[in-house]
Amino acid sequence: MNRIERKFKELKRKRQKAFVVFLTCGYPDLRTTKILIKELYRAGVDIIELGIPFSDPLADGKLIQESSAYALKKGIDIFKVFKLASETRRITSIPLCLLTYYNPIICFGLERFMRMSRDSGVDGLIIPDLPPEESKDILKIAKSYGISVIFFISPTTSGERLKLICNLSRGFIYYVSLTGVTGPREKLPVDLIDNLKKIKKITSKPVCVGFGISRPDQIKRLYKIVDGVIVGSAIIKKIKDNLGKPDLIKKVVDFVLWLRGNKISYV
Repeated sequence: MNRIERKFKELKRKRQKAFVVFLTCGYPDLRTTKILIKELYRAGVDIIELGIPFSDPLADGKLIQESSAYALKKGIDIFKVFKLASETRRITSIPLCLLTYYNPIICFGLERFMRMSRDSGVDGLIIPDLPPEESKDILKIAKSYGISVIFFISPTTSGERLKLICNLSRGFIYYVSLTGVTGPREKLPVDLIDNLKKIKKITSKPVCVGFGISRPDQIKRLYKIVDGVIVGSAIIKKIKDNLGKPDLIKKVVDFVLWLRGNKISYV
């Protein structure tokens, strides 16, 4: 059992739900990312999803694409991400997930990537462009290093594939709230709650919802059904809006506190 699994067991015992934050590693710089992780942990964030900058992030909307391009121009690479993860692990026990695409992992070397993930204190791996049907090798190696591979379910996932993903995913299941790419939305899809209820009927694994979440009322509504929410683009936008300002960290943390409110218990 790694830190992700322990976190969800702890939250369930406390009758609480997870708040997961996505950060693009190195946006706007590595020092800021490191401080943000520490301060967000202190603010009650349960899991950090750390994006490895990539030149072709297909699942990401404009905000995260821009942050990724910005970090790449600063020279952020996989080695620097692992170094940051190691430094983070020395100052906090927060579960860390890496989000990256399949191409960088293959170029880096699959087993090498998993070994360095483990050695850096990484707990989970999210690969948006990895089909579960083609994940046998990566799952085998990830398991040997204690890394949870987290798969996506979308509104268009078929019933048969849904069962496959629920079976394969470790740590938690990532439900994509809408078709399309990441980005803040004022309104969530009308069929979202019904879709989530169907998933919860066929799996006991934690289900977290991401894509489009940007308001406290959305989070409160989702917490009634799922085990956690994931907020990414709204956080990246808050960072972007405060680039170069001395109170960037405070603005981001205050925004997260506003979003999550108090820990919400099961209804």
